[in-house]
Amino acid sequence: MTSKVVLYMSMSLDGFITGPDDDRDRGLGVGGERLHEWLAAGSVDPSSYRPVAEPNATVFDEMMATGAVITGRRTFESAGQWAGDHHDNVPIFVLTHAPPDEPAPGSARYVTDVESCVRQAKAAAGGRDIMVHGAATAQACLRAGLLDELEVHLIPVLLGQGRRLFEELPAEHVELELRRVLDGPGVLHLRYSVARPAGARPFAEVR
Repeated sequence: MTSKVVLYMSMSLDGFITGPDDDRDRGLGVGGERLHEWLAAGSVDPSSYRPVAEPNATVFDEMMATGAVITGRRTFESAGQWAGDHHDNVPIFVLTHAPPDEPAPGSARYVTDVESCVRQAKAAAGGRDIMVHGAATAQACLRAGLLDELEVHLIPVLLGQGRRLFEELPAEHVELELRRVLDGPGVLHLRYSVARPAGARPFAEVR
């Protein structure tokens, strides 16, 4: 079983993943919490923060079944480094230009090269999919041809300002294929695969 590299991201209808003025102390920016309200739509299991309403519960379970996490340093630090454990103590690979002097906590480690980052995550995931966090990291994986799928949690709101998910991609088409649509309370879950050019080798075959 081959691991897939999958971006999971809540996004407003106008393409924002945070509100304005996001920083390391306020990772979702002003009003950005609206993008994650679907996780609590209906009711939530207080012991696990798992949504009870379907299909949100199914999507949440898929996220928590991933075997490794790839994230950018900005997202990692904005989330309080998840105290070194994003979920189930799976390995966390933090993509950064310059690792800090202090080691990453818990199961996290810093990596400076996107190909090495994905390769290490695949080796650690044990055949399970890999969760990608963060706009810059998603763009880096896309540019390198290493992102397999996108699970976009589309929220019916126009934020107007903030940080866009795909703002800094180069002026090249990235074709996507719609694989699944799930209509949940407060959110539309859209699953896409990234189409690769004919003849392109899967990353697992690249050495």
